[in-house]
Amino acid sequence: MGKAKRTKKYAEMKRMINLKDSRINKKDRQKKKRKKADPQNMKIRELPQASSALFFKYNTQLGPPYHILVDTNFINFSIKNKLDVVQSMMDCLYAKCVPYITDCVMAELEKLGSKYRVALRIAKDARFERLPCLHKGTYADDCLVQRVTQHKCYIVATCDKDLKRRIRKIPGVPIMYLAQHRYSIERMPDAFGAPKV
Repeated sequence: MGKAKRTKKYAEMKRMINLKDSRINKKDRQKKKRKKADPQNMKIRELPQASSALFFKYNTQLGPPYHILVDTNFINFSIKNKLDVVQSMMDCLYAKCVPYITDCVMAELEKLGSKYRVALRIAKDARFERLPCLHKGTYADDCLVQRVTQHKCYIVATCDKDLKRRIRKIPGVPIMYLAQHRYSIERMPDAFGAPKV
């Protein structure tokens, strides 16, 4: 013989122990009262100061001649696509562009060895401005992010997905990258030459 099916009781409440039950300690019997927040001991939130260069998300410090921080892989991809770096930047932005290379990017290019000697020769071009680095180590991504956070006057030229993701978190910094064998730019309000991707 099988078990008899139990019908489900609707609107059945969960059984709870009564507060007067002997199993509950005396201190647990009192219902806990919420303390009201004391206005004298209010918590002060520390927020980073907004940059004076930004008007909401619009960066007012960007304007011709554009200062463009170049990353290692941006030069390598430009060579692969047979693009002249400075000329293609000007075609993208319809204005004078000054490419900047930090010491970290130069160190990275030198570390890559003889395979990337063409990229190193392009980076040593007289049209490229050199920016000295005062920090320890030669990790270019951290260097570029730190520089862009301090000074909002730069556009970052990179094809690195991780670096792009990090820079997108910083408001008001446009990113130049390669798309369809030409330079394109994102988060730039006045970029007339950038192709609509």
